Amino acid sequence: MPPSAQSPPTRVRLIWLKDSFQRWIRFGGAAAEHQIDRRRRVASFAPGAVFCIVHWEAGQYCTTLSRLWVLRAVAAGESCDPVPFVTPGAEILLDLKTWVKVQAALVVIDAIEAQGLRPERVSPDHWRHVGGRIAVAQTPSPYTRTRHRAWLMRKRLGLTDDNDLLAGAGDPS
Repeated sequence: MPPSAQSPPTRVRLIWLKDSFQRWIRFGGAAAEHQIDRRRRVASFAPGAVFCIVHWEAGQYCTTLSRLWVLRAVAAGESCDPVPFVTPGAEILLDLKTWVKVQAALVVIDAIEAQGLRPERVSPDHWRHVGGRIAVAQTPSPYTRTRHRAWLMRKRLGLTDDNDLLAGAGDPS
């Protein structure tokens, strides 16, 4: 059996309390979802899946907390980083705090999607680059279709540490 079939999924607790507290998946396809009630659900991701979580909280007068993570679900036995609301944890590719930085990352995600690319298929190195640039108030380099093709070729040739070699390889984006 492949390792992903033996590994438990990575679970993310999501919530939506209008105008006060929200945690949602910005991109990435959950393998399963479990609805707890009208406001809460749990999304499960297979090992190797890349996804983005946005967390937002408001106080009486303004936003009090904004957070954005791009994460990779890990297989059983792989080391992982502790991430709030994520069980057992995940590999952090991007971690941003403050609404200004979260907005900058959302612009990057929108630009990737505008090219017809799926953000969960983007090179993990690009997410690390985006985090580093936004952290120092610089504009990240754009992720282009050429860069994406080069990433896919590196994966095909085995020139990457990525364990999820072309999951869903039928769609190059």
